[in-house]
Amino acid sequence: MAKFFTKEHEWVEMDGAQAIVGISEHAAHELGDITFVELPKIGKSVKQFDTLAGIESVKAASDIYAPVSGKVAQVNDKLEDAPELVNQGAESEGWICRLEGVDASELGALLDAAAYAKYLEGL
Repeated sequence: MAKFFTKEHEWVEMDGAQAIVGISEHAAHELGDITFVELPKIGKSVKQFDTLAGIESVKAASDIYAPVSGKVAQVNDKLEDAPELVNQGAESEGWICRLEGVDASELGALLDAAAYAKYLEGL
């Protein structure tokens, strides 16, 4: 399944009717060692680009924005005890949450992998 990215470095990937959300490998690298992930509450509804969660590292604290609208269906509770999973695999085992009730048409407002790579070259 294809990943889509925001210019704020979140990614989203559809998995059936749910969307898996995380931060990009680029963002994880830029943040340095992740020390804490503030996971969203299950059942929380978010609009596209609203604040979804928070993340802290040795360098900074940052908000994580919702790449698409939806309701939090599941969080990656492994991050509570092991926030470093984001550094080890930001776009795999370091995912943040799953959203349900997603409007897939919102993916059109995001960057595909090639466009995101080109965007990173310009930073």
